[in-house]
Amino acid sequence: MNQPAVRELDFGDQQSLDAALSIAARGLQESGILKITRQVRAMIARGESVVNLTVGDFDPRYFPIPEKLARGIQDAVARGETNYPNPEGIPALRQSISDYVARTAGVRYPLDSIVVCSGGRPVLYGAYRAIVNPGDKVLFSVPSWQNDSYSWLTGGESIVVESSRASGFQPTAEEFAPHLSGAAMLCLCSPGNPTGTVMSEQQLGDILRAVVAENREREAEGRRPLFVLHDQMYGALVTKGQRHVYPAAVVPESARYVISADGVSKAYAGTGLRLGWMLVAPAIGARIRDILSHAGAWAPKPEQSAVAAFLKDEAAIAEFRVQMDARLHDRLNAMQEGFLALKSAGLPVDSINPQGAIYFSAQFRLHGKTVDGRSIVTDEDIRMLLLERAGVAVVPFQAFGVREETGWFRLSAGAVSMDEIHEMFPRLRALLGEVG
Repeated sequence: MNQPAVRELDFGDQQSLDAALSIAARGLQESGILKITRQVRAMIARGESVVNLTVGDFDPRYFPIPEKLARGIQDAVARGETNYPNPEGIPALRQSISDYVARTAGVRYPLDSIVVCSGGRPVLYGAYRAIVNPGDKVLFSVPSWQNDSYSWLTGGESIVVESSRASGFQPTAEEFAPHLSGAAMLCLCSPGNPTGTVMSEQQLGDILRAVVAENREREAEGRRPLFVLHDQMYGALVTKGQRHVYPAAVVPESARYVISADGVSKAYAGTGLRLGWMLVAPAIGARIRDILSHAGAWAPKPEQSAVAAFLKDEAAIAEFRVQMDARLHDRLNAMQEGFLALKSAGLPVDSINPQGAIYFSAQFRLHGKTVDGRSIVTDEDIRMLLLERAGVAVVPFQAFGVREETGWFRLSAGAVSMDEIHEMFPRLRALLGEVG
């Protein structure tokens, strides 16, 4: 068969094309995390030695998905479950999620309160689309993941609270209180991304009780209530002594207003499976379902079928949790021990004892110092110094909305080996020892 002649395409001037796009598209900033990750991957492709702590993902070599779940997906494909699923998720999966939440949280969501979608991001985007009108105020704390981008895309006005180390960089009711009356939606994430810290039951309860009180006044006056977007994608990943709680279990009266995001991406190392779900009042879930249907944000049917079966198997879940939690603990604990040793040696670092998720918060107090005559002024200067001189790739909290030069960085434990973690500390010690 003769091949057609190949014609090279000319797309013309790209700047003029970009200028013709929508305000929303042109005003959206590229994710700082993805920008850094692209740089690091290019270095690794050139053969450079880099301990890559930037990606909020799992390397399957260290964190494979549960064997039973993998086999279930393969079996579902073999059975021919490759057609469209129900827009809200297949009934068997929604029932399994309802049972799973009842076992782990002690609250029962009806099937109409559960909407399945392709990962956690569609839940967040769908919530913004369903709640936020142009000009509405969206209240969230920083550091946090992508709230600024979602607020921009929906025309919201971001009201930003900068949380402190004292509260584990998690917001408090006192910090939110001055802004509740004018907000349309309040956003929470625990365990936190990027911080790896867990909001206490008291901390979460205080915020939810304030929301309930605010909404009693609003609804008595016929005004729209204040909604809460609650990201708990890392809820299954908490360290020993920590406890993750569901909003509806802490303050049942808040369930009417809360949209919770969860899924298998983090809990079961299945980021590429693209299966998440929301727990929400039925009326809100129906609207978000319809919004996401127009985006085609449905989880693949084989994954839905396999997860439906897996969530019923308490023994398989428990076995997987032991294995995965041990691997995460080893990595996060090694990071904490390493930074404590650096700090004990008088080097300018600090850290927070890991509480959950796959993240470790570390601070490099290098502003105003010099190395090889090079002044260190910004967090970006610190990031590049660590990358170029120590081969350690990290993400500054500024990629998560923090404005100040704090020296705090996110280190992700999901895609590195124990050997890499141990190897990076001599490099850091040598570099920090040179800083004058």
